[in-house]
Amino acid sequence: MKRKAIMKRPLILLFFLLLIIKVNAAVVDTITVYSPSMKKNIKTCIVIPDGYDKKGKACPVLYLLHGYSGDYKNWVNRYPIIKELSDQYKMMIVCPDGGFSSWYFDSPVDSSFMYETFISRELVERIDFDFNTLKSTLGRAISGISMGGHGALYLTLRHPDKFGAVGSMSGGVDIRPFQDKWDISKRLGDIKQYPENWERNTVINMANLAKDNHLAIIFDCGVDDFFIKENRLLHQKMLDLKIPHDYIERTGEHNREYWTNSIQYQALFFYQFFSKN
Repeated sequence: MKRKAIMKRPLILLFFLLLIIKVNAAVVDTITVYSPSMKKNIKTCIVIPDGYDKKGKACPVLYLLHGYSGDYKNWVNRYPIIKELSDQYKMMIVCPDGGFSSWYFDSPVDSSFMYETFISRELVERIDFDFNTLKSTLGRAISGISMGGHGALYLTLRHPDKFGAVGSMSGGVDIRPFQDKWDISKRLGDIKQYPENWERNTVINMANLAKDNHLAIIFDCGVDDFFIKENRLLHQKMLDLKIPHDYIERTGEHNREYWTNSIQYQALFFYQFFSKN
């Protein structure tokens, strides 16, 4: 009997340790943000790190944009690792709905698509109003996959007063070779009829906007991705313009497996940016 009692003690101690040890767990919430520019409500998923305090230390924010045909739930549902990254790096992660095929433009041919205004102004203002965030470019980063990678770079190059760090994962950084795909022509008009819309709104032609504005830039692409050529050309253009940036190629295609890996590298990059500043 005495021996059995001794054997039970470690189990009892373990039970009480489990009761007192706090397990880190990010909170996932969904809010509805009204867009005055589009006159509609837009859902946004927010990952709040463990330890966040409304009256405590201000929290940096990483905005993550989904790809073509996605929505606000994609990042949390398909890449649950972002909850761990939010806790690990103590950053809030905001995942807005960017529409089925907005490409994050303020469309010059369809006034019902004003996602540039929504993300860069309306959403940022709402997040900073509702939450205890670092309300400057030193506390804001943005990235995304595919269409969202294009969107992150596009929005940051056009609004360097909003985001201090930017990333792209398998981004469509030059949309011109894909004039018949992914509804881009619905957002910019037919390339033969509106060539200036395509030239003015493709990221690779906007690279010079990053010169001398001190952005922290990271983008990557899998070597078997159909966007690899465009990413290599953007990398070379930034080298020619002497724009500091991190560019990575690794084994992979345009798929979830690649992006699950990629977001971990980019989250570390953004954490280092936030920590340095």
